[in-house]
Amino acid sequence: MTTTTAPRKTTRKPKPATGSDHAEPPFGGESPDRLRELYRDMLFVRRFEERTAQAYQQAKIGGYCHLNLGEEATVVGLGAAMRPTDYLFTNYREHGYALAKGIEPGRVMAELYGRSTGTSKGWGGSMHMYDTTTRLLGGYAIVGGQVPLAIGAALAIDYRGDDDVVVCQMGEGTTNIGAFHESLNIAALWNLPVVFLVINNQTGMGTTVEKSSAEPDLWKRAAAYRLRGERVDGTDVLAVRDAAGELIEAARREGKPALLEAVSYRLKGHSVVDPAKYRTSEAVEVAREHDPITLWHNRLLEAGVLTESSAAGIEAEVTESVAAAVEFADSSPHPDPSSLFDYTYATPVPGEQRRLPADPVFAV
Repeated sequence: MTTTTAPRKTTRKPKPATGSDHAEPPFGGESPDRLRELYRDMLFVRRFEERTAQAYQQAKIGGYCHLNLGEEATVVGLGAAMRPTDYLFTNYREHGYALAKGIEPGRVMAELYGRSTGTSKGWGGSMHMYDTTTRLLGGYAIVGGQVPLAIGAALAIDYRGDDDVVVCQMGEGTTNIGAFHESLNIAALWNLPVVFLVINNQTGMGTTVEKSSAEPDLWKRAAAYRLRGERVDGTDVLAVRDAAGELIEAARREGKPALLEAVSYRLKGHSVVDPAKYRTSEAVEVAREHDPITLWHNRLLEAGVLTESSAAGIEAEVTESVAAAVEFADSSPHPDPSSLFDYTYATPVPGEQRRLPADPVFAV
């Protein structure tokens, strides 16, 4: 079984800019159209999340709300590495992953708004996106709650003999809970087709990784279970795509589970209402310097793949698409209270309690 490997080197030097799409493609032969598409997808996640924050401040979104600001390269890179039939389990910071998995933006925004056209019929909200069609099998509010479930899905794939793969995304804090270690152990013992993706955005809520993990190099934890472990630059969309793709395909072909640590920088607080006062001004500046969209934008400009004019056109198209998602959510109906218990169980259960709060226990 493959042991833990050294961190993946992700530095790429683009070829000199030519200003022409007909020149030799930069970035290892990637087509200019594909490079611009990745930029568009990352920008879409950014603008979508910014509008989400705005809607939350306008009280159009309730409950807890956690954004992918600063993690767009990891979100889009993972989406590009997965097949449409692969399964994805996420934590509660999952809006971008829902978009990357192919869920219509209007349905994602409608779920945030608590409308019946949302991915969970409006009853799940920000932390509970779910869509069987695209095989996003849930955002989970409990830290690590998704990890054992992902193992169950991988076992089902193995049992049926399918060639799909499960990707289980989590934050760095999840690597310190028991279910994480139990799940890695089972995955290794049974050779399950699962890739564990740890998003290390430097801070678990308000605590740095160094102060919460005795081994802050989280990719090394794979070695305890003789799994392959790698670290990748989470601000580099191509590096994430390539690293995740390699591990996903190994899991698909050989049933070899693996752990991938993607290092990025959270641009805002833990949630929309967190002012992040625990961060120093130096830490905030470092995060801004590692903004994945700014970095990608500049690399494409330098390579001649993107111009200021084409970037403005992408910005306008993205803004329009996000506005359409907001309009769809705003115009969608609220769920009827009578549907609150419709999905409590997958199948009818005798004696199931369907009273709403404050309903009388007995008829008068």
